[in-house]
Amino acid sequence: MSIYISSEKKLGILGGGQLGKMLIQEASKMDITCCILDPNPECSSAPYAHEYTQGKFTDYNDVLNFGRTVDVITIEIENVNTEALKKLRDEGKIIHPSPEVIEIIKDKGKQKQFYQDNHLSTSNFEILDSKEEVLRRIDSGDIKLPFVQKLCREGYDGRGVAVIRDQNDLEKLLDAESIIEPLVDIAKELSVIVSRNERGEINVFPPVEMEFNPEANLVEMLLAPAIISDEDSTIAMNLGKRVIESLNLIGVLAVELFLTKEGEILINESAPRPHNSGHQTIEANESSQYDQHLRAILNMPLGSVRQRFPAIMINVLGSEGFTGKVDYKEIDEVLKMEGAHLHLYGKKETRPFRKMGHITICGENIEDIINKGNHLKKVFRVEAK
Repeated sequence: MSIYISSEKKLGILGGGQLGKMLIQEASKMDITCCILDPNPECSSAPYAHEYTQGKFTDYNDVLNFGRTVDVITIEIENVNTEALKKLRDEGKIIHPSPEVIEIIKDKGKQKQFYQDNHLSTSNFEILDSKEEVLRRIDSGDIKLPFVQKLCREGYDGRGVAVIRDQNDLEKLLDAESIIEPLVDIAKELSVIVSRNERGEINVFPPVEMEFNPEANLVEMLLAPAIISDEDSTIAMNLGKRVIESLNLIGVLAVELFLTKEGEILINESAPRPHNSGHQTIEANESSQYDQHLRAILNMPLGSVRQRFPAIMINVLGSEGFTGKVDYKEIDEVLKMEGAHLHLYGKKETRPFRKMGHITICGENIEDIINKGNHLKKVFRVEAK
């Protein structure tokens, strides 16, 4: 059994965004030395890491050389060089999640095929090579509108997704290998965060429900726990367990789900790392998703995921029409609100719909915290100087 609570041991994180920052903040509570690899010296994590290495997490040599300086390696983004990770594992480094899991999940086609092969509930899909092939299949009647197109690779934060409802939307089609799936008649979009360590222990956070910005396809507000039946909650949590066990994943896994209007629960997609749908756990749960990830990858006992009180999470997104040095408007409205917890990611430049931070609001009354959240969504803005 390996427990890396020692300043002599180093945890290496591929990627230096806000997820890495919050992971490092949690690690600081347990004397875990954190090192990051990221191409941007002004990334969110750089001021918090014990060691910052400038380099591309997609580059074989950069990942290999960085990995040789640490003891355990994890990720905060899927688009990393897995061949270098396999070489490092051969050299005795501990890698969680495994390179094979990352390869499955960072390719949405492979991910969907994995669910199908393992009898995990998901919507029907096809994998097509190009825009031309999609149009040809539409003309032949093989593909019916409406449908959703998702790039197999490098789609992130709402990018790489096209919703095609009618003929007028065909101009939105993406010209690369992608999955095509029918537009699901959704009642609610849910997420469960699951953690698993090498001992085989598994914990699942209560399901949350998400509201998306229809233009940016990003989570705008999240409610924890989801307002669903106990039966649906159990189904969602069990499905999350089945996914993490099927993948044999060590660490944290976010499983995004559709609850259809017919009452079926389907897997949308997963992320093998801390996730936007788990930020509220920092304040609302006994143990946050970041704590759970650290415990899992370092093979510690998993912590309690009990939710202490209801919460909502609001993504702080760059306002439309503003690009440049960030300027937070009406921030006092957040700071003076009882139950509100502001997390800014330290990004110096804003642009439309860029994730600049998040706000968690906790309280005893769900309607009250939702009203508070709707107020902040109206008044708190991210503009440019």
